[in-house]
Amino acid sequence: MHSTNQVLIFVFILTSVVSISLASMYSGLKPIHEKNEALYSKKATLSAIQSHLDAPLSELGDEKVIEVFNTNIKQIVVNMKGQIVDAAAVEASGHKGGRAEDIDMAKEVKKPIEDQILPVYIYNKSDGSKLYILTVRGKGLWDEIWGCIALESDLSTISGVAFDHKAETPGLGAEIKDNKSWVRQFIGKKIYKDGEFKSVKVRKGGAKDAVYEVDGISGATITADGVSEMLQRGLAYYQPYLKTIKS
Repeated sequence: MHSTNQVLIFVFILTSVVSISLASMYSGLKPIHEKNEALYSKKATLSAIQSHLDAPLSELGDEKVIEVFNTNIKQIVVNMKGQIVDAAAVEASGHKGGRAEDIDMAKEVKKPIEDQILPVYIYNKSDGSKLYILTVRGKGLWDEIWGCIALESDLSTISGVAFDHKAETPGLGAEIKDNKSWVRQFIGKKIYKDGEFKSVKVRKGGAKDAVYEVDGISGATITADGVSEMLQRGLAYYQPYLKTIKS
């Protein structure tokens, strides 16, 4: 029969060994996790401009994705006044690295609106024109949804979009990511009408305006409404910055 002290000592030693092992594993795997996370972020951004890449994103190796991103994309960060924010200020806002790709939008949306900062990715096309990739975040049926919206150099025409979600229902709300034909509906849509910001609406029952609406998703009305709200609000945040480019 073991004494109580022996049992406690055994439990303490076992707990210590497990804790040290887990801490070592976390430290050892952290660089790999951070690398994979950075790669995922780059792929998400490039997904919005798939039609402008030399090959489908799914066919590009990881190294090629990094090369395309680093070679063709300029990153900047802006505040809600449309002013460019430097790397030091971005880091001071809680984002180590100070670049647009380092911004955790899930953290930013928890701040007061006036204190939030926004990533902007400018893709330089081979013909010298530019695409502006903007990040938006909103709420679906069950949890957060988000997306990257690419605008042509006129800053009104949508060149491509890519959406993702945390917990939408497969076959229903998850279609915002999985249904590529639905996503392609956004290409060519406009976000301005007569010089005023309008955004794009996802309409239940089918689009009635060929310029400013796309078809809804059958059985996913709340998620679709979430996409509409996310675009309206999220793109509006970028208006002060876009106006500085237009002027």
